[in-house]
Amino acid sequence: MPNLPKPRLRRTARSRGVVARPQEPEAPNVEVVEDVADGRRLRWINIEQPRQIDRSWLEEHFDFHPLDYEDVYSRNQRPKVDVYDDYMFVVLHFPAYDKQIGRLNAAELDVFVGPDYVVTLPNQPIPSLEYLFERCRTRADVREQLFVKGPGYLLYKIVDDCVDASFPMLRKMGNKLEHLEEDILEGRSAEIVRDLSNVKQEIINFRKIVRPQRPALRDLERTRRYVPEDLEIYFDDIIDASERIWDMLENFKEVVEALEDTNESVLSHRLNDVLRILTAFSVIMLPLTLIASVFGMNTGVPGEQSLAAFWVVLAVMIVVLVGMLALFRKRGWL
Repeated sequence: MPNLPKPRLRRTARSRGVVARPQEPEAPNVEVVEDVADGRRLRWINIEQPRQIDRSWLEEHFDFHPLDYEDVYSRNQRPKVDVYDDYMFVVLHFPAYDKQIGRLNAAELDVFVGPDYVVTLPNQPIPSLEYLFERCRTRADVREQLFVKGPGYLLYKIVDDCVDASFPMLRKMGNKLEHLEEDILEGRSAEIVRDLSNVKQEIINFRKIVRPQRPALRDLERTRRYVPEDLEIYFDDIIDASERIWDMLENFKEVVEALEDTNESVLSHRLNDVLRILTAFSVIMLPLTLIASVFGMNTGVPGEQSLAAFWVVLAVMIVVLVGMLALFRKRGWL
């Protein structure tokens, strides 16, 4: 594999960290951090949202398989781990909040791992990856800590930070569910129907991202290319974190479904109360309407045009009304 030529490099005070940032608009969007530890040279090359010109730069300096380049620029690539003779290609997905659509979306991270390099190509900004790269770029002690154990450990640290970034999102999701439960108990069921639907959609999107990644992380744990046995326990820690995330999502799924059922029951109970009152009102008014209809007919009736008969009919209607109210009250219908 050809060696990566050194572009215009900016060395740190210890002359160990190297960063190259293109200034021209049409230049490749390539950032490089380099360090030499224990006589071994290791480079971390980060290309955010790779373009065609970045692909040309990679093809010029690396001998990756053409199908891997197609996977990098594919929007629907599944998580996987491909091992070649002289490098390893990893595709992983991580949840990221998309402000444009207002919901969680999958951020794809493509990684090439070789004997003396790690190339990361996120298809959109991943804050945890950017933060780790910036620390390596600006701090020699961080580079020494991460680079001294080789590309396998650097790969572990990248994946581990991206996986751990899911836990704050899950905590926020859990807080939303707690607030929704309080709103239901406080009688705001009608107002939170949309909020329940949004949280449920977030959980579904999160599960869609995490589910296919679980077997890919297991494959990454089992591979021995650039991951020596002493690093196996580190990748096992990633598997544990991924399983905790999945367990939390399973729990949130059950909680949101229970909240939906509870909210629907509250709304249904409230609707039943309204229908019960309306039905009772209709039944109470029915005999009064019948009496008024009988004595309002255009035929001769007893006591017609008699003031005394009017008061008698009115008294009978009042007695019937009071009796019906008492009966409904006794039966608990009002």
